[in-house]
Amino acid sequence: MPKKVINTSGKRKTAVARATVQKGKGMIRVNKIPLELHEPEIARWKIFEPVTLASDVINKVNIKVSVNGGGFMSQANAVRTAIARGLVEFTDDPDLKQTFLEYDRSLLVNDPRRREAKKPLGRGARKKRQKSYR
Repeated sequence: MPKKVINTSGKRKTAVARATVQKGKGMIRVNKIPLELHEPEIARWKIFEPVTLASDVINKVNIKVSVNGGGFMSQANAVRTAIARGLVEFTDDPDLKQTFLEYDRSLLVNDPRRREAKKPLGRGARKKRQKSYR
């Protein structure tokens, strides 16, 4: 039987995470660093959400994630999406998929929101310089 390897990706803003899920002992690494040592802590909690929801499956797989682009929180959201998608595809378990969807749809679906472009005569996307008529 060939070795089962699943490649998935997750995106948020400009952050892109690529995850590889294969049979193993429960090791999860993000950019070659174990998930338990991932900083900052709030991003680690975000990444751990699909891991805790799928606690029975996690001990049977190794997950390697490489992520780049965006800020640390966008990267965390991209990583959690990639991990959740990988676990669902690896197990082919509709109950796990339903659990993820009930908890948070963004675990399995990329967030399409992007930064709005800056416009002329303003300091940002919406803010404009004040007009004075007197």
